[in-house]
Amino acid sequence: MARRKLRKKRIFMLILTLCLIIAAIVAIFTGNGEEKQVAGKENVTSGIHLNDTLTNSMSDSPQLEDMENKIKRYLLRWEINGAQIAVTRNDSLLYVKGFGWADMEKKQEMQPSHIMRLASVSKLLTAVGVMRLAEVGALKLSDHVFGPKGILNDTAFTNAIKDQRYLDITVEQLLRHKAGFTTGAGDPMFSTRYIMMQNRLTTPPDNNTLMKILLKRRLGFTPGTAKRYSNVGYTLLSMIIEKKTRMSYEDYMRKFVFEPAGCYDFHIAGSYEKDRRKNEVKYYMHKGSEPVYEYNNSGRMVEKCYGENDIPNLKGAGAWCASAAELSRFVASIDLLPGVKDILNKKSVEFMTREMPDHDFSIGWNFCPKGRPWIRTGSLSGTSALVLRYPDGECWILITNTSTWKGHGFSNDTMRLFERLRQENRDKFPKRNLFFS
Repeated sequence: MARRKLRKKRIFMLILTLCLIIAAIVAIFTGNGEEKQVAGKENVTSGIHLNDTLTNSMSDSPQLEDMENKIKRYLLRWEINGAQIAVTRNDSLLYVKGFGWADMEKKQEMQPSHIMRLASVSKLLTAVGVMRLAEVGALKLSDHVFGPKGILNDTAFTNAIKDQRYLDITVEQLLRHKAGFTTGAGDPMFSTRYIMMQNRLTTPPDNNTLMKILLKRRLGFTPGTAKRYSNVGYTLLSMIIEKKTRMSYEDYMRKFVFEPAGCYDFHIAGSYEKDRRKNEVKYYMHKGSEPVYEYNNSGRMVEKCYGENDIPNLKGAGAWCASAAELSRFVASIDLLPGVKDILNKKSVEFMTREMPDHDFSIGWNFCPKGRPWIRTGSLSGTSALVLRYPDGECWILITNTSTWKGHGFSNDTMRLFERLRQENRDKFPKRNLFFS
C-alpha cells in the first residue's frame, strides 16, 4: 500500500514537472519575458471607464458658479474655443467640466468625456512607461542607447554614427534632456518636410529612417554636460520601449501603464481632422494664424493644426490624446497618495520628482521644485495642456482645443489663475470622488 502511494506521488510530480516545462516553453515563444515581468505586477484599477460616466452636470454647484464665470472670462480673453478643467484632492476627483465647444460648427458642447491632444504632456506618460520597465529589471537608466552594447544596437544605427559621443548617451540622459540633441537646425520631429527635401525622400520618414539620418549629424554638446529640451530624446525612449518589450509603443503603454492606472481612453492622435476618434474634439488655430505647407512635402497649404506635423510619428514625445479626467486619474496613480493605487513604487516616484540642481529637468515632469507644484506643460498647434500637482495633494489640469498666440505665456498665466481659484474655492468643492461616481 505504501509503495503504491509513493508510486502515485512520483507520477503526480512527474506530470507537474512536465506541465511546468511546457508552460515555460510557451512563455518563451509567446513573449520575451520582460513584458511578462511587467504583467506580473499587481494591476488594480477602479473598473470604471471615466469617459463613459462623467458629464458636466455632475460638477454643477451653486458655490462654484463664481469660479466658473472667472474661467469663462479667462478662456474668452485668450480666445479659447473649448477646454476642460479637472481638480483632484488627495486622489479624489472633486470637479471636472468642459467649457465652450468641442466642435463649434456642429454646436457640440465640450464635455468631460471628450479627448484632446496632450502634446508634450505625453512625455510624462512615456517616462512612467520607462520607469515601469526599470522596476522589473528590463532595463537600467544607466544603460547606453547606441553602439554594440546599447539597447538600440541595430547595425544600421551603429553604422550611421559619425560622432562617437553618441555611444555615451544613456537612458537617463534621454529622460532628462541631457543627451546632446539640440534644435539649432530646427526640431527634427517638426521638420519632416525639410528632412524629406534634404534627403530626397518621396515619403515621410518613419522613426527608424529619421534616426538613421539624425545619427549622421554631430551632437550639439557632449552628453551629460548640458540640457536642451528634446523631442528626439523622447521619441528614442518610445523606440527603446518597443525594443525591450517586442510590442508596439502604443500597445505596451495601454496594457502596462494606462489600464493598471484605471485609464481606458488614451490614444495616439492623428494628423488630420479625418483621423479624429469618435469622442475627440475639433482643433482650432488662434485668430490671424496663416496656412502652412503640409508636412509630407505635397506642396499643399493646410491649417497648422491639421497637417503641419506628423503627429503619430511623435509617439511618446507628443502624440497622446486623452481627457482631463483620465489624465487626473493617471497623475493620481504616480503621486504616492493612498487614494488611488500607484503603478510605480515609492523609490521611482521620488526619483522622478526630485528637485534638480541648476534647474535641470525632472524625469517626465518639467520641474518639481520643493514646496511648489510639480509642473508638466504641453503645446502643439491646436492645443495646450497644463498639469499642476501641488504639495498639499491637489492637482489642477487644463486642456484646450485652441492654439494661443503667446506660447508659454498662456501656461504662466494659467498657473496664476489656478492659484487664485485654489485660494478662493478651497472649501467650496463638494466632498465626493467622481472617480467612483
